[in-house]
Formats: sequence, structure tokens, C-alpha cells
Amino acid sequence: MRPVPKAQRDAHHLIPKSRGGVETVILHRLCHRQIHALFTETQLARHYSTVEALKAHPEIAKFVAWVGDKPNHIRANIRRSKEKGHL
Repeated sequence: MRPVPKAQRDAHHLIPKSRGGVETVILHRLCHRQIHALFTETQLARHYSTVEALKAHPEIAKFVAWVGDKPNHIRANIRRSKEKGHL
């Protein structure tokens, strides 16, 4: 994992605040947006409340691999998944 530039850092609640979560991790803004485009808050709380669980999901793993060799300042359109809410 490479360092995240200060300008691209987002704090991600591993368990959403709406579900009582307080612990956060720093993620690249694009990765953070991708997570919320794919998963509901319920899914995040129940199944993806660790960085390891997030990285193990095939769509997140694919996105991380894609973005891995891009410049830190990359901008990309993130689209909400048609499957959001379906496991």
C-alpha cells in the first residue's frame, strides 16, 4: 500500500457512524468513494468492517489493482453499483 497524499485523504468509518461506529482509517479519496458506491451502510457494518474484509471483496480488489499504478492526483468518475445492496 502506498502513502496517501494529504490532499487526497478521507477518514472512513469502518462501521458507519449511523450504526454506532467511531473507529476510522485513512483511505485515498477515490477508494473511499468506491467503497460507498458499492456497499450500503448495513453491508459495511455487517460484512466489511475491517480493511482486510474490504480488500478481499472482488470489486474492491479489482479497483485497488486498477488504481495502484495511477498517479496520486488521479480523478475518476465513480458510479454507484447496480448491485448495491445485494450480496
